[in-house]
Amino acid sequence: MGEFITLTASDGHKFSAYEAKPAGKPKGGLVVVPEIFGINAHMRSVADGYAADGYHVLAPCLFDRVERDYDRGYGPEDREAGMAIMKALKPAEMLADVTATVQKLVPEGKVALVGYCLGGSIAYLAASAVPGLTATIGYYGGMIAANLDKQPKVPVMLHFGDEDQGIPVEAVEKVKAAVDPKLVQVYRYANAGHAFNRAGTTSWHEPSARLARERTLAFLKAQIG
Repeated sequence: MGEFITLTASDGHKFSAYEAKPAGKPKGGLVVVPEIFGINAHMRSVADGYAADGYHVLAPCLFDRVERDYDRGYGPEDREAGMAIMKALKPAEMLADVTATVQKLVPEGKVALVGYCLGGSIAYLAASAVPGLTATIGYYGGMIAANLDKQPKVPVMLHFGDEDQGIPVEAVEKVKAAVDPKLVQVYRYANAGHAFNRAGTTSWHEPSARLARERTLAFLKAQIG
């Protein structure tokens, strides 16, 4: 069970981050970037899971710049609220908060980042723009195909569901064709839709979530220990 701490970005903005620590010495640091629903119970569970795997985890509250203590469910009104806040934020602001989060973890050793939905897009952008990262992993990032001019500087792993209504297979193939396969691994999951890793909801697709997590953990082990 973790707790919230306060971090400060380079522009002076103070924001919360959920911190989860492993039982023993950390293998390294891991930034968990959330969906548009904030650091809710599901994202805290995800962070706790990676801490149980041995990583010192921080999940930044990126929406603090617009609305503090943002924690929503998955209904239509929650999605509308999340989309509105996301549109009010600038990518540079979110990356500034991610950078501050990474720097907090640098004393633990190598630092990676894993993101979901909005966080999946941030994972790709961070790979080219955030200093201190060793690797990033993105789950169903819908803005990646529109940002292929930003080439990663560190290894990246990307997960997409073939049945994702918001990210067509053609967009995933566009990503796959544009990146360096030696640096960026792109995986597709048949029968999986958007948010297939979101346990406890109708989006959850257990076989895909399990396989993606196995690949993610193997990637983390190879990149940061």
